Amino acid sequence: MTIDTPSSTTAAVQAETNSLVSKLWNYCTVLRDDGLSTIDYVEQLSYLLFLKIADEQYQSDLSEEPKRIVPEHLDWPSLIAKKGEELETHYRTVLVELAKNPHTNLGTIFAKAQNKITDPAKLQKLAVELIGKQEWAAAGVDIKGDAYEGLLAKGAEDVKTGAGQYFTPRPLIDAIIDAVRPTPDDTILDPACGTGGFLIAAHAHIAREYAGRMTKAQQDHLSSGAIRGVELVPGTARLAAMNMLLHGIGTSDGPSLIDVRDALAKQPTGDERVSLVLANPPFGRKSSITVYGTDGRLDKEDISYDRTDFRSTTTNKQLNFLQHIMSALKVDGRAAVVLPDNVLFEGGAGEAIRRRLLQDFDVHTLLRLPTGIFYAGGVKANVLFFDKKAPRADKKPCTSKLWVYDFRVGQHFTLKTRQLRRHHLDDFVTAYLPGKSRKGRVATERFAAYDVADLLKRDKVNLDITWLKDPALEDSDSLLPPAVIAREIVDDLQAALNEFAAIAEALGEQVDDESVPAV
Repeated sequence: MTIDTPSSTTAAVQAETNSLVSKLWNYCTVLRDDGLSTIDYVEQLSYLLFLKIADEQYQSDLSEEPKRIVPEHLDWPSLIAKKGEELETHYRTVLVELAKNPHTNLGTIFAKAQNKITDPAKLQKLAVELIGKQEWAAAGVDIKGDAYEGLLAKGAEDVKTGAGQYFTPRPLIDAIIDAVRPTPDDTILDPACGTGGFLIAAHAHIAREYAGRMTKAQQDHLSSGAIRGVELVPGTARLAAMNMLLHGIGTSDGPSLIDVRDALAKQPTGDERVSLVLANPPFGRKSSITVYGTDGRLDKEDISYDRTDFRSTTTNKQLNFLQHIMSALKVDGRAAVVLPDNVLFEGGAGEAIRRRLLQDFDVHTLLRLPTGIFYAGGVKANVLFFDKKAPRADKKPCTSKLWVYDFRVGQHFTLKTRQLRRHHLDDFVTAYLPGKSRKGRVATERFAAYDVADLLKRDKVNLDITWLKDPALEDSDSLLPPAVIAREIVDDLQAALNEFAAIAEALGEQVDDESVPAV
């Protein structure tokens, strides 16, 4: 089933979602005139939405002793009972008081929260007229969660806000989830979770596929932190915690499911290792922090991490995240990670890490992604699927064959005129054979297999493999619309600038992300 042919129920829900997103987004435009950014607005919306939904859940609780999620003197009724400056003053008090227990989901959401809607009249309009008049709990988890996600997507479209840096296209997330098929027995981690898209999609898949079939132990497992994330940026972490709560994951007073810290700073211990990692680590060429591995290399930096579980020392953020994910997996655990092209071909530490991957892991699938699907310009990325294996007694590589699906050549998308949809990835998911033996895979024009022996012979163990030709380059009748061609030229130029900057860094020249011009 594809999202292009929704049922009447789905269409009605989507229409209501779009209406809510449009209404709330239009008010964001008004507040932008006061200097409030999109991210600021969505954060403020998060606080108010939580208070409103918490009150609705309390009011609808039919038990003899309904449990308050928010203390009475800080709840939604206490807020909307006030007007003008009293409302603004009380709102600031609410934000401060609810942040006092930092180890709960509630504390994560309101950590260091500040009221940035300083005009009492506009605050009252947002709280009373826009949020207050909508019965969010009655609409159900999907409608309120999707409305919230729609706002995040709107924010990601606004490139100037920087929101796009942590927003992964939902159709791509859904296709990855359909391929790896999370189960109620999994422990799931996203070490760079952004707003929680992978975690929410994994939970939704489990709830849908195992509805009515989960044991009590499995239900307890899912409700006690089986799905969790790590996020470096506090503001983004609060959005993730709020987004997860809106989708019914966790409880407001339960342990925080989002760990606000640098994932690379801590080596996973035995009980912290997981069976499934889903991640889109932050793009970028260089980190200001070097992670020292066991290869003995030293690289002078202001801050450093000593990770004895890493084999290679590098300042490349994606390579360090890849090493972290390799370490975070249990034996027989699996991972699906979005990675830029340079991780597939970069020499030095990159080559060493790829050799270790092929040796110690079953690196079985690579999905080459098209340009034009990410909000960050010039991104050429892939999804790498691999499983952790116990060392083989014969010392042979755990990888036997890498299947590469080329979804890049001949595929042209833009963020506005031709957006990526879930059905565009149907052929990949079908070829992946979810839940079935990979021995049954069949090669096609876009899906080809490469033996590990041949991969190890490639220069620098380069996994950036392509064999297709773009038909638009050979057939004048297949020429793309001018807007698409222009966008792809811009993306190619931006990607080239990024790669040249990486070369400059490798030669010892310090290049900040901000110094590379946006094309």
